[in-house]
Amino acid sequence: MNVVFKVNDEIKNKMIQYYADKKKDKEIPYVVFQAVDQDTVITLYTSNKVMFQGVSADVDATMWKEMMGITDQPKEDFSKYRQCSSVGSDEVGTGDYFGPIVVTAVFVPLEDISYLEEIGVGDSKKISDDKILKIAPLIAKRVKYRSIILSNQEYNEKYSQNVNMNKIKAIMHNKVLYQLMTEEKPRVDYIIVDEFAREARYYDYIKEDSNIQKGITFMTKAEDKNLAVACASIISRYIFLKKFDELCDQVGLPLPKGAGREVDLIGEELVDKYGSDQLKEVAKINFKNTERILHTMIY
Repeated sequence: MNVVFKVNDEIKNKMIQYYADKKKDKEIPYVVFQAVDQDTVITLYTSNKVMFQGVSADVDATMWKEMMGITDQPKEDFSKYRQCSSVGSDEVGTGDYFGPIVVTAVFVPLEDISYLEEIGVGDSKKISDDKILKIAPLIAKRVKYRSIILSNQEYNEKYSQNVNMNKIKAIMHNKVLYQLMTEEKPRVDYIIVDEFAREARYYDYIKEDSNIQKGITFMTKAEDKNLAVACASIISRYIFLKKFDELCDQVGLPLPKGAGREVDLIGEELVDKYGSDQLKEVAKINFKNTERILHTMIY
């Protein structure tokens, strides 16, 4: 699938920053950059046109289209997904070189919505870490949830040419959703997942699992439209922060979050202190940071 549209300079600059660590090294005439993000190849041209190619191209393109205010169809009324009883899941850590991946599924009954809004539940990416550390325990006491943590070592063992990040995410989402739905048996209007792959692709990723949760509604920016997903995002972030601090203590270094250049600098210190094999324990070695870190080291 190919999706092509034109962006303004503001979105162009945001895209350059967002895909900085996923860019291909080769230079192409009339191309600002070409990047690979999971199943999608993104090409930004000097004309400000951008092309998304791949099985999840429309999903990745939708995020940027929404920032531009571009809609391919009449705008859907998302209020029904907020004022309802629902289960939602979200993940944290997939864009961080250091630290685990955490996926959480949460059940929010209609009667708990007012309380959650009062304490400030929202998308964890828009809430400070300090606030997350304060409100996540309140949420966890109020709602039913299930979380799963994938360490860096486990991630590196699972990741391969046939098992990419999106497949790993799909397997983890399915596991927590199935556990929550079968163990708690909540009565819900919707089961919602923040869309990172098209529905057919998502189920293709988990087709080998023996227990599969059906009846999922997939939507982009779900954490802004549904409180169960927002709670899942916050609880996942809380767990990630706690595990990240443990990791920093373990290696004795102030590991940065994300996958920027500051990560490379600490990565060099880490390899110098413990050797390159340590990266398999604390980092996602398929990230381009690994190549940059190891290429700057002299053995």
